[in-house]
Amino acid sequence: MTSPFQSADLAAAAARARAADGYAARVLASDLLSVGVYVLPAGGEDLQTPHREDEVYYVVRGSSRFRAGAEEVAVGTGSLLFVRAGVDHRFFDVAEELVLVVFWAPPEKSV
Repeated sequence: MTSPFQSADLAAAAARARAADGYAARVLASDLLSVGVYVLPAGGEDLQTPHREDEVYYVVRGSSRFRAGAEEVAVGTGSLLFVRAGVDHRFFDVAEELVLVVFWAPPEKSV
């Protein structure tokens, strides 16, 4: 079991993500949830594939479009997105660097 309290510095996690091809995994984690930070540069390409876990994105800053299945939306600072496990999804037309906090439930297994 993980600690009952954890903390992380978002700026440091975003810097780690930039240095690791855009993703810093398990910035925070428990037996039921994990949290990562995903950074996509302006003009960047999101190459992710569907996941086995439900996922929530919180857009800390930036703007782009987002597609999940057949649905598309514009996203920007403050957007909150939910994607069910197994659904194809991606960010595209990244106009400004995206800094995203990603919540996984159950915890991400692909790290």
